[in-house]
Amino acid sequence: MSRAFVNEDSFIEELPDRPISDQPNLVTERGLELIETALEAARREYGAAQAEGDREALAKAGRELRYWNARRATANVVHATTGTNTVQFGSVVTIIRDDGREQTFRIVGEDEADPRNGSISHVSPLARSLINKCVGDTIRAGTGEAEVLAIR
Repeated sequence: MSRAFVNEDSFIEELPDRPISDQPNLVTERGLELIETALEAARREYGAAQAEGDREALAKAGRELRYWNARRATANVVHATTGTNTVQFGSVVTIIRDDGREQTFRIVGEDEADPRNGSISHVSPLARSLINKCVGDTIRAGTGEAEVLAIR
């Protein structure tokens, strides 16, 4: 049958689900709040799309709703340990790279990570190299090295 005789609106492609990491879903308290906010927004968008009968918007909202439901269901809140002298999940770490750049990052969950704003995912190569390190330790950072200057 020619597509010329088919109602295009009936052929909305299904969106594939957003990929979900196979890593443990560790989150900070703030990360859990962000997940819950995103989940609530997805619920509202889904309801609005249902009410409007907009199948394309419904597919998009359904995809987001499934993702955030799964992330909320698997969230494992890890409370930052204060007073430790080793880098842990939730730590704020300052490093100095071998090119002289000083950078500070907080190690957080995957959905909370925003490197431009100073947070990196616990599964990132930099965070993995920092975990369990102490002030003065040297780590691999990209193609060079960095020294841990401070841990909060």
